Amino acid sequence: MNIPRYALAAAARLDENGYEVFFVGGCVRDMVMGIKPHDYDLATNALPEEIKKCFPDFTTVLTGEKHGTVCVVSEGENIEITTYRNDGEYSDFRHPETVSFTNSLEKDLSRRDFTVNAMAYSEKTGLVDPFGGREDIGRKIIRCVGVPEKRFGEDALRILRALRFSARFGFKIEQKTAAAIREMKELILKVSAERIFSELCGIITAEHAEKLLLDFPEVITVVLPELSASVGFEQKNIHHCYDVYTHTAKVVSGCPPDTALRLAALFHDCGKPSCFFMGDDGQGHFYGHASAGAELAGEALTRLKSPNKIKSLVCELVKLHDREIVNTRRAVKRFMRAASREAAERIFALKKADNLALAPEYHSRTELIRETENTMKSIVENQECFSLKQLCINGNTLIENGFEPSRQLGEILSALLDAVIDGRAANEKEDLLRLAQELRAQGTHPQVQSPE
Repeated sequence: MNIPRYALAAAARLDENGYEVFFVGGCVRDMVMGIKPHDYDLATNALPEEIKKCFPDFTTVLTGEKHGTVCVVSEGENIEITTYRNDGEYSDFRHPETVSFTNSLEKDLSRRDFTVNAMAYSEKTGLVDPFGGREDIGRKIIRCVGVPEKRFGEDALRILRALRFSARFGFKIEQKTAAAIREMKELILKVSAERIFSELCGIITAEHAEKLLLDFPEVITVVLPELSASVGFEQKNIHHCYDVYTHTAKVVSGCPPDTALRLAALFHDCGKPSCFFMGDDGQGHFYGHASAGAELAGEALTRLKSPNKIKSLVCELVKLHDREIVNTRRAVKRFMRAASREAAERIFALKKADNLALAPEYHSRTELIRETENTMKSIVENQECFSLKQLCINGNTLIENGFEPSRQLGEILSALLDAVIDGRAANEKEDLLRLAQELRAQGTHPQVQSPE
């Protein structure tokens, strides 16, 4: 086990004072798997006040007195040290009402969620694994410690944690654990919206998100009823070889693991069932589904208390995902002008993933999407003008040159940008001032030309 010095120093201090101490939880799991842990947690038979006395020359913070947790700052890094404990009843399906301390490491490990998280390690003793966590890692299994129904009944968040670990590591959820997840899935609604959102993001940005989404649609739709109608919904269109939900899962996994992008992929077609109709051509059509999906995404993310910045970006991407962007510099610039920078940076990744989740004979369109994306990159690299901020003049420039402050200034600047994008004017001060004066003389805002 390759444990950093600051973590070993904290463990050594407890050991020197005669206390039992072990690394526990996710750091042990990750070390067994050969993954570098993000942080290191310790468990000990020392009581919280005894823990603090062992570190007179360290900064210590009692972060969870009820649960016996002390945070020790070792070489600038935080180490959480928790007294071995037993948990009382979980009346709210989330937190124990009472906690009692124990001298038994095994009792402490027995209250944990999954076998892969119920291992302990010390340099003196080696690996302590009373529930077969190392074997389950070898078998690539997520399995509850003890009776699954009891574990999930104690803390409903564990249902989503099981899905997240499965999606992250590509581990199969053991049969009894999976059955309990499906049976007790409604308990997820006892969990706070913020925690649900956090776990959902962890699931969909994981490497094996597609398989997890396809294996547990009945659980995912408890969290996101907006996706319920998509499950098994046949698209009846020659472009599609999957139902809406299966297509969605494939688009999610086809996108880079960016939270907003994968959330947009998750919601991008959720408006299809409500917009479906059979055309005279014998094909299923979904006109307006992008706007309908953006509305559903907004409702879901509001309910889950998503940060507003993420919610806004997701809704914008869903609304834009089906918009055709012609591969000309003019059309691409007009798109870049209308979209936020964050959406423009992500939209082509969503479009490529969406296209690759169609019937195979339509995958060739991906190359055109990629070429259009390259056009956008070229526009950015060449610093070509596509936004008002890039114009050589602004409202102050116009006022300095004799224009009266008015609403017309904004209309004139917008028309100037149109002219630059369309190639009818150069982005140079004198040319733009001359054109601005012509527009003022006209007294009306010229009609904006449509993209090619």
